[in-house]
Amino acid sequence: MTGRVVPPGGVATMTPARRLKNILGGSAGNFVEWFDWFAYSAFAIYFSRAFFPAGDQTAQLLSTAAIFAVGFIARPVGALLLGRYADRAGRRTALTFSVAMMCGGSLMIALIPTGLGLLSPALLLVARLLQGLSVGGEYGASATYISEMAERTQRGFWSGFLYVTLTGGQLAALLLLILLQRVLSEQQLYDWGWRIPFAVGAVLAIVVWWIRRGIHETRSFTHASVPEKERGRAWALFTRYPMETVTVMALTAAGGLGFYTYTAYMQKLLINSAGFSKPVASQVMTFLLATFLFLPPLAGWLADRVGHRRTLLASFAGLALVSVPILSAISTSTNPVTAYFLGLVPLLLLSGYCGLSAIFKAELYPVHVRALGVAVPYAIAQAIFGGNAETAALYLKQIGHETAFFWLVSGMMIVGILATFRLRDTREHSLIHQEYERLD
Repeated sequence: MTGRVVPPGGVATMTPARRLKNILGGSAGNFVEWFDWFAYSAFAIYFSRAFFPAGDQTAQLLSTAAIFAVGFIARPVGALLLGRYADRAGRRTALTFSVAMMCGGSLMIALIPTGLGLLSPALLLVARLLQGLSVGGEYGASATYISEMAERTQRGFWSGFLYVTLTGGQLAALLLLILLQRVLSEQQLYDWGWRIPFAVGAVLAIVVWWIRRGIHETRSFTHASVPEKERGRAWALFTRYPMETVTVMALTAAGGLGFYTYTAYMQKLLINSAGFSKPVASQVMTFLLATFLFLPPLAGWLADRVGHRRTLLASFAGLALVSVPILSAISTSTNPVTAYFLGLVPLLLLSGYCGLSAIFKAELYPVHVRALGVAVPYAIAQAIFGGNAETAALYLKQIGHETAFFWLVSGMMIVGILATFRLRDTREHSLIHQEYERLD
């Protein structure tokens, strides 16, 4: 079976070059998955009018944000199906399948005709549901794969690479947006230019599908002494590991809302509230994401030295304190340089969560339900909080209570703090490496 290729040696004996190749291959799909996922958010400022011609700009963006949120509803289903598949057939096999699904969804968006009444947005919804299934399964499999593949003393550092590829995909989508804004007229972007990123994403997905076929399966999975019938049992998450599952949901609710607020909704805040032009807002976001790209591995590297749990607590506490004043200041800023430095503050704090998110969640579950345990509660929380960040923010602005969303973000960070108190420090206590020690 292709999903059970055994690498020579365990994590402890694997060469650095081989480990690097496997980890980068395991996380490469994140780049494509999130390039396609965020291309929708970045280019919504253009295709929202094509699919929803009625109403003003806020109403159009609200409609496309609603479909963005619906895509998140599919993520728990994708997490369940692909998480179960990863725990039964292998992490590598599930990762290969998830990127193939994303290819199909992106190609569909690139080809959807507009002007067909309700049929056009209905087809857009179907494509987003397909992408949601893909992304829902991607995170659990890739987070589990990297957590099981990384060396113990560098697990925070390698965990951060999940968000390097994730943010890299988002950054690439924004860079493509800026490029197209320079070479195409605004009318061309409204008419057909918005289709280009989805076609690009489909091609990139094919490349990553080929790369992922060459990575190795983790030794945790291939040598797990668990009966086949016990692998990937979804109900076990709620009957045998209920507190672990609630903890993953709480961490994700806080971190996910923060991430989508400061990396996705920020663009709309700059345009809709601060009054920046679309190109200027895109440029500010590009510089912010280009800076943020390097922060999660650095935060993980620091956490490997000062403590994983301590770093996560500092991340959530800092975000709880700064969210309201920072978002309020950004919404009234007039200078793009000022907006950049304001936006950088919460991203610096957020990197503590992003750098450690994968290993904290993976460490809560044994190998036979690990991918499922990371994926399902994560996807449920993202569907509720991450996927609705833009929708909630735009709705509250529309009814004249924009600052209420800022307080909501701050409040959710307190939930993250409470959840972190339940965690053991994964720098000192590693369930995954206890598994390897038993094998060796």
